[in-house]
Amino acid sequence: MTATLGIDLVQSFLVLAEQLNFRRSAERLNLDQSALTRRIQKLEHHVGFRLLDRTTREVVLTPAGRAFYEDNAHLMQHYRDTVENARRVAEGKAGVLRVAYMAFAATEQMPRIVSRFRKEHPHVEVKLQYIRTQGQKLALANDEIDLGFMIGPFDHPDFDSALLSSEMLYAVTPLDHPLRRKSTLVPGDFRDQPMILGDVREWAEFRWRLNDMFAAEGVELRPTLEASNTLALIGLVAAGLGVTIYPESLIGYLGRNVAVRPISHPAFRSQTILVWRRKNRSSLLKGFLAAARPEHPDP
Repeated sequence: MTATLGIDLVQSFLVLAEQLNFRRSAERLNLDQSALTRRIQKLEHHVGFRLLDRTTREVVLTPAGRAFYEDNAHLMQHYRDTVENARRVAEGKAGVLRVAYMAFAATEQMPRIVSRFRKEHPHVEVKLQYIRTQGQKLALANDEIDLGFMIGPFDHPDFDSALLSSEMLYAVTPLDHPLRRKSTLVPGDFRDQPMILGDVREWAEFRWRLNDMFAAEGVELRPTLEASNTLALIGLVAAGLGVTIYPESLIGYLGRNVAVRPISHPAFRSQTILVWRRKNRSSLLKGFLAAARPEHPDP
């Protein structure tokens, strides 16, 4: 074979091998019979052996033609599949979308939006990865993820963001803690309270936000204990070792061994935002952002 075969030549042969009739095959291919004959002759010239034996009454495959057909019968279906897959990618209906999330988005927001997106884009592979907020910023800059659920706000000329929620912050206390008896909790009530907070390595962004909020109210946060995960933090609080602070979205997952009270102050809120690179204009990204819009109906 001196040159790569054209897809039209192989397609014509496959149709003829199935029909074993030039007239019907030509009609199916929307060709004249003479054009189909020339295609078969050209194909035989390329491969260097006869594929068909033709008489006035019938068309039969040669042994070599049957082997060629059996080895290539899947070719056209595979070709159609690749065209369809490429079309889905071009339309934002297929491909891979890399999504990162931090802990506060893991319970409700991320799963809800991913569910909406998957219902409308069933052929898209969504790769989820837990990354802390600061790590997400680096991953976005290095093109390792397409978008991320992170703690906001975040203003940078290279990135766009959308506010998903602004949640009240809650005090999480032991069941018999004195703060439970107060009619309203304000930031000043945490002065001199033993605090149990997430460690800076895992909870850096949230810690910085809390420090800024309390500092603005003249309260310095000095944790007496730190832990890296939610279960440990709640266990320490339940044991009576101090209090901690969580956003509203996590309150329903804390169990029955601790008590929760909202902090009554308009600035004591936690933002969850969705962030992506400004130059990323892919159809997949646009589809995910559409699923994240607040007005999007729940599934």
